[in-house]
Amino acid sequence: MLAADGSVLHAYLNPTQKWRMKTELTEITPALQQAIINKEDRYFRYHFGVNPLSIVQAAGRNAFRTGRTTGASTITMQVARLLEPKERTLGNKLLEMLRAMQLEAHYSKAEILQLYLNLVPYGGNIEGVKSAAMLYFQQPPDYLSLAQTVTLAIIPNQPRVLVLGKNNAQILAERNRWLRQFQQQHLFPDQDIADALAEPLDVQRHAAPTLAPHLARRLVSQQPGQAIIHSTLLRGPQAKAEDLTRNYVRRLHELGITQAAVLVVNNRTRTVEAYVGSADFQDAASAGQVDGVRAIRSPGSTLKPFLYALALDRGIVTPKLKLPDVPSNFSGFRPENFDKNFSGEVTVERALTYSLNIPAVRVLSEMGVGTFTEKLHDAGFKRVAHDAPRLGLSTTLGGCGATLEELTALYAALADKGQYRAVQLTYPFTRQGSGGEVRAAGVSLISPAAAFLITDILAQHTRPDLPLGYQGSTRLPKIAWKTGTSYGRRDAWSIGYNQDYTVGVWVGNFSGAGSPALTGTDIATPLLFDLFNALAYNSPNNWAMTPASLDFRLVCAESGLVPGEHCPNQLIDYYLPGTSSARRCEHQREALVSADGAVSYCRACVPATGFRRQLFPNPLPEVLAFRESEGLPATRLPAHNSDCRLVRNSDETGTALAITSPLANAEYLLNRSEKQQLLLSCAAGSEVRQVFWYVNDQFLRAAAATERVFFQPPSGSVKISCADDHGRNVDIQLQVADM
Repeated sequence: MLAADGSVLHAYLNPTQKWRMKTELTEITPALQQAIINKEDRYFRYHFGVNPLSIVQAAGRNAFRTGRTTGASTITMQVARLLEPKERTLGNKLLEMLRAMQLEAHYSKAEILQLYLNLVPYGGNIEGVKSAAMLYFQQPPDYLSLAQTVTLAIIPNQPRVLVLGKNNAQILAERNRWLRQFQQQHLFPDQDIADALAEPLDVQRHAAPTLAPHLARRLVSQQPGQAIIHSTLLRGPQAKAEDLTRNYVRRLHELGITQAAVLVVNNRTRTVEAYVGSADFQDAASAGQVDGVRAIRSPGSTLKPFLYALALDRGIVTPKLKLPDVPSNFSGFRPENFDKNFSGEVTVERALTYSLNIPAVRVLSEMGVGTFTEKLHDAGFKRVAHDAPRLGLSTTLGGCGATLEELTALYAALADKGQYRAVQLTYPFTRQGSGGEVRAAGVSLISPAAAFLITDILAQHTRPDLPLGYQGSTRLPKIAWKTGTSYGRRDAWSIGYNQDYTVGVWVGNFSGAGSPALTGTDIATPLLFDLFNALAYNSPNNWAMTPASLDFRLVCAESGLVPGEHCPNQLIDYYLPGTSSARRCEHQREALVSADGAVSYCRACVPATGFRRQLFPNPLPEVLAFRESEGLPATRLPAHNSDCRLVRNSDETGTALAITSPLANAEYLLNRSEKQQLLLSCAAGSEVRQVFWYVNDQFLRAAAATERVFFQPPSGSVKISCADDHGRNVDIQLQVADM
């Protein structure tokens, strides 16, 4: 497997356990050609596979025993013998000549010379000049000096005697003898010969290159029988990424963390420039041969940026929009934030920066799980596409399967104005880009405006997921990044990007074992920062440019919505004209109250005099309930005029009533011997002071709107009803069974 520059990254033994790396025509330098031809077969370019003059001379020498015994084999005859090894007999020699003439009829001289240089023995299990060059000089043939080239030219005649690394002195003498002979023939310039004679021969056998073992095994399995695989990796970044990952994971062993995987993608071409499947391929105890780049793991919170980007494109959110961050029940699913705390209400940008779970689930609930998973399918998420019918709101929290390769490609789309293209591992590609670079066909996942807004949020450095010790550090790279931690602390993620690169990092254990220390913030992000500082230390800071499709508008500071008539505090926010919601803010509502503020009136019962208008907070019922439960300021409307007997409709009385406990359509198992009870609670608007609870249409009791009521339900199907003091009611059904 070759790097993008043609250097060898990884090599495998062939089926006969020989090192035989294919030598390309372009790697056969003029110096190598001249040295081999002048030493082995100086009339190679002129004969038809057999040199009659050499045969006559050899026969005479052998018959009259003058000079050394020789077989008069041409390079083409040697190729025939190497292709079909046979016992050295006269009959086989004649067959060799026939095969040589057949080769000459079917192949050019350059191709025959290439065959020879690919098959020629170099002792042991090394065959071919490229294998010898890599294993002894750690360079491909076209990078060798004249002295090294001549050294490899003289060994094939005596591969068992001239063994590099063992008989260097003998090889040096033989090399210099041939160099002087080439000088007499004026084969090379005198100065080149002099430099070659002065070059020492201090060489030994090295191990074959083993960079990127996981990618090498992956590509070999995909292209069986392919002699050379041209990968997109760059040797420098690959070696650096492997070293950084290996050394970093060594420091984590005492925390019970044994593995990591890294993927580096060029944003312009989507070529993979570094591919680290594990910290150490040879570490069998930690399952080092598992490819962490392709392993399906829980993505934690790494999908949230994409969720918010889709919501921006659908006009559901804008950066300054306030979202509830309170205990919530989404049809039986009750998510929690990572730190188990709640903020009440937060802006979208803060919800993403702080990776809050409840706002993300609320946005996904509004947008629809199907819409989200369909877009992930478009982005190449295979497991998500397979499991889509069974996925729910937990998908955005990591309740699905994804690979490091899929996530890194998704973030590369954020870096490229929302254009998704699958990452490329090998050359050639499918299409040519307008800038001259090779580009694959792309899919528009999100708009450039949404990609910019998410990047602007993720590039902020004032955030809680900065690793310890990095606050104010000069080692912070100029990137946008997002962390993620899976349930049970089994997977730590950190994925970042700038104008040039997207880098994905996963840290954990291939066994699936968790660790208390395993978080994306403190475990994965330091390695991400190290990689960016090694790859793009001087990257520009203003690489994300505002697209023309974005504009600014004033919004209410309390809600992030278009200011209403009671919004004195305003600020500037981005929005997408024609797309973003234009809903007006109603964070305060005007009510008619008595002069002493004791009662409120609806329009049907307001008196002619003795009332006044007053503004009251108008939060969502669940936000109001949270504030009251936390002892925070939570002003409710005064009790409604008790003399009013008219049925009031919801347009006058505010928000709808909702039962928050117990869960609708759930089944509860109760231990009667322990006298277990169910909790009744509801979410009501600020105008509600009292609610009335019913069980199976039988009145249970009245309670304050925020009061928690406990009761022992009957077994079987149970109907729970709640009515408020404004004439609204809500019902749910559930099942109760005895343990």
